[in-house]
Amino acid sequence: MQIDKRHMVVRRELLEENPSIASYMDNSMNARHQVVMEWVPKLAKEAAEKAIKEWGRSVSEITHIVMATTSVVNMPGVDLLVAKSLGLSPKVRRVMLYQTGCWGGAAALRVAKDLAENNKGARVLIVCSECTAIFFRAPSEEYLDGLVGQGLFGDGAAAVVVGSDPIPEVEHPLFEIQWSGEMVVPDSETAIDGHLMEAGMYYHLRPEIPKLISKSIEEFVGDARAQAENKECNELFWAVHPGGVAILNQIENQLALVSEKLTASREILRNYGNMASACVLFVLDQIRNKSIKAGASTTGEGKEFGLLIGIGPGLTMECCVLKSVALN
Repeated sequence: MQIDKRHMVVRRELLEENPSIASYMDNSMNARHQVVMEWVPKLAKEAAEKAIKEWGRSVSEITHIVMATTSVVNMPGVDLLVAKSLGLSPKVRRVMLYQTGCWGGAAALRVAKDLAENNKGARVLIVCSECTAIFFRAPSEEYLDGLVGQGLFGDGAAAVVVGSDPIPEVEHPLFEIQWSGEMVVPDSETAIDGHLMEAGMYYHLRPEIPKLISKSIEEFVGDARAQAENKECNELFWAVHPGGVAILNQIENQLALVSEKLTASREILRNYGNMASACVLFVLDQIRNKSIKAGASTTGEGKEFGLLIGIGPGLTMECCVLKSVALN
């Protein structure tokens, strides 16, 4: 899988306290829910605090929060718990994205873009937070999909502030969101599916996922490139959700990308695993940091435009066309 390490809430002590989680199909939803309701907001708050600190303005100036998670379903939503823990205004406007899976980070960017463009002065906090305790289980010969997932997924949270008309000398944009789009791969609805049961989340990952994506990626990317001055694929920077090595390989081959184009995606996969909705934001941050370290002219590896792509259940592909910001 080319994954060296991951970060997970699930550990020996937790499993000893909650043995039903370590079983294959015991009724364990209550125990799992307690774990994710503790950790999803906790991870989200930590990521959001870092994003707000880097943004540099007061939490009182956050007007909206868009949160994505596939790890928990609750009323009120975890977005309210996170907003309260951060000290956001009780008048902050909230959007909660549940069960988007791995395309949730890109979807949250699309929603934030629309909110920022249609509400003057809006500053939208995006938070994606995931915890694998909802579907961790003992291996079984009758459920090989679970073995793949146990080796692939990790926990993590990411956050970013989105707005329009940045205040000079106060706000320092990293990227501009030029366009967003979505496509469901034809006849792929059962390629990735998940169901909440008494035994937690039970999911299926079909082996044909990479090939299904490769059949539609050129058409989808063509729509996006039209919004990026029809730049050739290798003239763009790429922040692709690292759903797995086979998916990245298929995209690279189908689009004839030079090998370094997906380096950031491969590095995040290697060091964190697949963190579902949060993962593509990790990739984008990796691109930004590597650009600065390498002395590139822009935040997007010296390229003017780039594509951020989330891929998840549906099969749904979500894309944002990003414009780099010059590095001083």
